[in-house]
Parts: sequence; C-alpha cells; structure tokens
Amino acid sequence: MLLGCNGPAASGGPVHEDPPATAAPLTVDQSLALAPVEGQSPVDLEIARLEKSLRGRAGDAVSWVQLGRAWVRKARESTDPGFYLDADACARLALGQQPGFVPALDLRVLVMLNDHRFEDARALAQKIVDAHPEDPMGYGSLSDALLELGRYDEASAAVQAMVDLKPNLASYSRASYLAWLRGDADAALESSRLAIDSGGDRKDPEPRAWQLVQAATIFWQKGDYAGADAGFDLAMGKGMGDYPPALVGRARVALARGDGPRAAELLDRAYEHSPLVHTAWLLGDARAMAGDADGAARAYAIVEKEGARTDRRTLSLYYATKNVEPARALALAEEERKVRGGIYTEDAYAWALHRNGREAEARAAIDRATALGTPDAMLLFHAGAIRIAQHDIAAGKKLIAKALALNPKFDVTGADEARKLLGIAVDGGRT
Repeated sequence: MLLGCNGPAASGGPVHEDPPATAAPLTVDQSLALAPVEGQSPVDLEIARLEKSLRGRAGDAVSWVQLGRAWVRKARESTDPGFYLDADACARLALGQQPGFVPALDLRVLVMLNDHRFEDARALAQKIVDAHPEDPMGYGSLSDALLELGRYDEASAAVQAMVDLKPNLASYSRASYLAWLRGDADAALESSRLAIDSGGDRKDPEPRAWQLVQAATIFWQKGDYAGADAGFDLAMGKGMGDYPPALVGRARVALARGDGPRAAELLDRAYEHSPLVHTAWLLGDARAMAGDADGAARAYAIVEKEGARTDRRTLSLYYATKNVEPARALALAEEERKVRGGIYTEDAYAWALHRNGREAEARAAIDRATALGTPDAMLLFHAGAIRIAQHDIAAGKKLIAKALALNPKFDVTGADEARKLLGIAVDGGRT
C-alpha cells in the first residue's frame, strides 16, 4: 500500500530572492514541473496557481516542493503514475536551489516508491530519518519501502515512530494496514477510524477518501458487502465524485452480488479515470458475468498488454488465476521477486509455481505468504489448494472452507474453483 503526501508542504531553509523574469527556454525539468493542466478540479487549479507564480522565475526550494506535492496529489486523485514524473522534476529543481532540502528528499522517495525502486527508496528514507529523526514523513516513506520489501517488523517500527511524532491521518492509515496484514482486523479498523477522524487537510480531501476506501475494503474482506458498499459510497462524497478506488470497491461488491452489468458500468468509469491493470481484469470479469464475451476479451487483452509493461505481479496472478500461460506467470513472478518482497509477491509466486506443478516450492512460498495470519480469503484458498495438490486433503479443504466462510465471493474465478475443490455446486451444477 503506497501512501502519498498528506498535509501542507513542509517549509524550511532560506527563501531565495527571485531573479528578474527572462525569456530563456525552459530546461527539461522546468518543462515537466510546469506542464499545463486542463482540468478544473481543486488540485488542477492549485497546480495552475503555483505554476503561474513560478513560471519565468528561478523559484525557491519551498515553492518547487509545494508544486511537487500538488503533482503528487494529482497522481493520487487520478491514480495516474505519469504525474509522478512532474513531481520528481520539482524535487530536482528544489534540490538544485537548496541541496539536502528534506521536503524535497521526501518527495524523491515518493517518486522512487511509485517507480517500484523500493530498495533505493528505503536507502534514501533511512538517510533522511538518520539525519532528521524529527521528520514524520521520512518515517512514513521508510515504512512504505520496508513494507514493499517484506520487512514487516522494521516497517512497524517506522510507523510507530511516525505515530509518536505526528498522530494524524497519514500515520494512523499506515498503522491500520499493518495491523490488518498481521491478522488484527479490529485494531486495523480502530486505527482506520482514528485516521478518518483526524480529517487531514480540508483543502485536500483525497487522503481521507483513500482511507475510507481502505476501511471499506476491510469490511469487503470480511464478507460484509453491505458495510463495504456503504463505505465506498461515503468515499465518493465531499467533492470526490467518480473516485476510482471507490468505484472499483463498489464494483467488487456488485460482482460479489452477481450483478455483472452494474459492476461493468462502475469499472468502465473507474478505468476511464484510472487505467490500472487490476481494474481492467475486474472489468473483464464483470463483462463476462454480464454476457459480453467480446467486451471481456478486450478487457483481458488490456490486462496482458499493460500488465507486461507496468504490473508484472498482477499479470502473473491473472495468468495463474485463469490457469493460462503458466510458464509466463512463473517468469513474471520470479522477475518481481527480484525487486519486491512481501506476502502478496510470495502469493503470486506460490500460485504460479502451483500452476506449473512445482508443489513443494509452492507450499514453501504460500507458507511465507500466510505467515502473518492475514485475513485474506484469496491467500487462504491458495494455501488450501496447494495442500490438496500435495495430497494433504483434509488440511487443504479446511483452509478453503475457511476462505469461503470469510469472504464467499473473494474473486469470480477463484471462488468458483474453491467451491469445485470442495465439491460444492457452482452455477446450479454439481462438481
């Protein structure tokens, strides 16, 4: 779970006098940082305002970081990672004005995280907190990097340091997710409540909307589809409109209820605003459920094309879940493991190994994926299916039954396969 900047940009260091405006051509970084925006959302207007104040001037480190954080906000609200390039240019310009400026370094770590340069992000974040142990954002970025590397104890320590320094939406949000990963859904919901109640920046409602989505997702993981839907709906309020993560959440509820047309409509809107690989996967499932085979095929084609380019882990899991291209699924998972750790990388690796018949290795990987006790039905199903493949039938069926009791419709394909392994009727037939 990668979290963006919350709250106003930190300030500090000297503010340089601006030189007279000139007509000199923009540098590459200035062109990126000052890229035009066409929308009329609050963040678009904020970017335009900051750009107007900086255009034609050298600017100062604080101003460039403010603009960079606005680009981060734009990236989060649209879930378009391309805007992080603009944010990174702002960070470089700020560091050119004031080398070692901590808010600019924090901004660079966010860009590295988004670019999946997790070890680089961890190293830079560690340098920040070593030199500036009072910087809460440094600890937040450090925890995010450690989380993606699968170093959960260290991530928890970094989050606790962040909470101690600044108990707010950003720190409680991270604490919530780590609690859920460790199997404590009640603690996760309590930390999520504290995050939501802290409110964040009133001028920037997206972080609070994001946290509402995270809380609603916990309800979805528990099979409480009505509670989840209410939470996703709440996240779309207060000016957020068609907020893509909330649209995806509501679509997952619709899929769980068997309403393919409704899910497809929601996912079409989500993908239009935020073309993520997993959203395309869900869109394919929704269209297939709605009887639109051609539309489903088009969505699945996007998963394959864009997944290969931007999201190896999701594409690996897609192939393994659909039980196609097993060798490709494994190759993708192996590549991902070179740069990214954690239970979900291990899960994708385990499922790809299973589809390739390498059950002993799959068992070792899925045991690592489930070691924290994360209450995720997909993980439990995979663990059970792998045990059954190893002829540990009773233990495997017990885990699959637990998965279906927790979240009966955790995935269109996976839930049907789980029922077949238990000999339960699927779509009116017996297995």
